[in-house]
Amino acid sequence: MSLKVTFAGTGDAFASGGRLNTCFIVDAPGLRFAIDFGATSLSALNKIGIAHNSIDVILLTHFHADHCAGVPSLMMDAMLGAKRETPLTVAGPVETQARMKEIGQALYPGSQAMTPKFDVTMIEMETLREYRIGDLKVTTYPAIHTVQANPTSMRVEVAGKVIAYTGDSAWNEHIPDLARGADLFISECYFFSKAVPFHMNYPDLKAHWDELEAKRVILTHMGPEMLAHADGIEEECAWDGLVVDI
Repeated sequence: MSLKVTFAGTGDAFASGGRLNTCFIVDAPGLRFAIDFGATSLSALNKIGIAHNSIDVILLTHFHADHCAGVPSLMMDAMLGAKRETPLTVAGPVETQARMKEIGQALYPGSQAMTPKFDVTMIEMETLREYRIGDLKVTTYPAIHTVQANPTSMRVEVAGKVIAYTGDSAWNEHIPDLARGADLFISECYFFSKAVPFHMNYPDLKAHWDELEAKRVILTHMGPEMLAHADGIEEECAWDGLVVDI
């Protein structure tokens, strides 16, 4: 059974190259879920014709706007525009419930007065533990990124397939386990040669390439320096609207 992965948004926090914030949509049998849901995710979904209400589960790697700030907009649309009736699950790092409430109130003051007419479940995932979310088996790993954002990397198993994603993270000891045997490993690759704290760059990734042991690797979250070299490297790079089957 194959999965369809749609790279709705593949950009960084600053829209480098005109790309939208991180948002990957996965279609599995009887289930559609998102991995990260950055601030521009509704625009990304509209561009590729994916209905907001069709997403059953949103998985978040950390609490930076380009990875999670689209959730309050989705909630507002679900209550006011799209009139959602089906349940929604949002799962992320520890403090997901409190953080998403804070983010929602900051972006839409007064929105807390509204009550959804659909069930909303918030799940907080500790690292190095396996969680069952419906048909999904999700394991998160510690990531090296801004610590206040509760950063994680994520491995998702569904329908006999595995998708692994670094989130925003510098290389660390957990990445080989994260990627091992994955049908698709999505890795951020922010810079081509420049070393920046809390992010992966191309030399670091290439130095550890043989440790990944994934069936397919796609690079994402590229800044201007990396985008300038993306067409000249042999590795596969994501772009907004890319669709792959695994």
